[in-house]
Amino acid sequence: MTQDQWGRLKQDLLKSVGKSNFKSWIEPLELSHLEEGVATFAVPTSFVGNYVSQKYGDQILYHVQSVSPEIRRVHFQVPGNQARRPAQARPAAAPAEPAIRRDPMMPAAPLDKRFTFDTFVVGKPNELAHAAAKRVASGGPVTFNPLFLYGGVGLGKTHLMHAIAWELSERQPELNVVYLSAEQFMYRFVQALRERKMMDFKSMFRAVDVLMVDDVQFIAGKESTQEEFFHTFNALVDGGKQIIISADRAPGEIENLEERIKSRLQCGLVVDLHPTNYELRLGILQSKVEYYRTQYPGLQLADGVLEFLAMRITKNVRVLEGALTRLFAFASLVGHEITLELTQDCLADVLRSSERQVTIEEIQRQVSDHFNIRLSDLIGPKRVRVFARPRQVAMYLAKQMTSRSLPEIGRRFGGRDHTTVMHGVRRIDELRVTDSQIAEDLELLRRTLEA
Repeated sequence: MTQDQWGRLKQDLLKSVGKSNFKSWIEPLELSHLEEGVATFAVPTSFVGNYVSQKYGDQILYHVQSVSPEIRRVHFQVPGNQARRPAQARPAAAPAEPAIRRDPMMPAAPLDKRFTFDTFVVGKPNELAHAAAKRVASGGPVTFNPLFLYGGVGLGKTHLMHAIAWELSERQPELNVVYLSAEQFMYRFVQALRERKMMDFKSMFRAVDVLMVDDVQFIAGKESTQEEFFHTFNALVDGGKQIIISADRAPGEIENLEERIKSRLQCGLVVDLHPTNYELRLGILQSKVEYYRTQYPGLQLADGVLEFLAMRITKNVRVLEGALTRLFAFASLVGHEITLELTQDCLADVLRSSERQVTIEEIQRQVSDHFNIRLSDLIGPKRVRVFARPRQVAMYLAKQMTSRSLPEIGRRFGGRDHTTVMHGVRRIDELRVTDSQIAEDLELLRRTLEA
């Protein structure tokens, strides 16, 4: 393979991985040398090398072999770093995160040591998925096969998949457990077709005890891959082997997925990981804080910060955890206590992108309807309790769910001073802990506004 051929292959990869991923991960790769069936690529950092190896290694190898069939592996190496063995794109995982499997040729994916049942925070939105995953991971008889987990990005599907694999490895280390993405399954299948090694491919996959396939929606529309997946699925189920599948939507909602596969996927237990609620998000943040306190000893966290993040970042747990990571790192660098003001400054971009476009006017309308009072009374001058408490609730929600300042919120509530808004927000913050009715009102209103 020449430098020109690699340049053309990079353009093919651009089409398959997308512009953003290409710019971050593929474009920096430079062909270094070819030797003994190994293509070595120069990478700017070891982190890039490890990430590309795990995420795109098989895909790059597939494209490289289309012009140089003699290439059997690809390496990613930081120039001048000869002492350290370069990251490899092989069916096995990176050495630091070994995939759980028995066959060294099996195309498994690396497992994240952070993703265990001990670190999974359970709440109402995910308690059924957690219970089902624990049942499968126990290694005992399971009445449902496959277990199909689905939900949006960052809700815990991959975490549970990894947790199952780790648990099984501890309970029954003799099991051949294979975890991989649907894309890895597809590329290995295509490679076996091209090399006329389909019997080896079939034998490998039919020899597993537990097969775990992440993001199965990616095989939709790939007719040959779906065909082989269907036969592999049937062979394993008929042999009493366990299958765990994840996707971003329910089997019946995956477009261009064959009906017979949909039917097979629905014959087991299909579990939806619902969007997180406030309590679950707060629990996740609290569990992360315990870890960060050991990493950043002495760093102070002001009251209300976690509640603010749990209220504002609602869609994606990964974004929520990433925001907390950034916040602690930033505060440690500048040597300041983590206050609400520092949080808003440090995470301004995250808060803007996570903010559903809830307006103060919308909050006022919903609060008026909820408490059955007129909007004019909510924002008017009357201070009787029947109007004052809903007004404080609306101010609290406006502070938590919008990026408006206290003076601006005050102007929207009949031209009140910012100290009045501050008092109202503080009062509701106190009451929601001691008054179950206020807490229930806030949760119902928040859900309505987020819907």
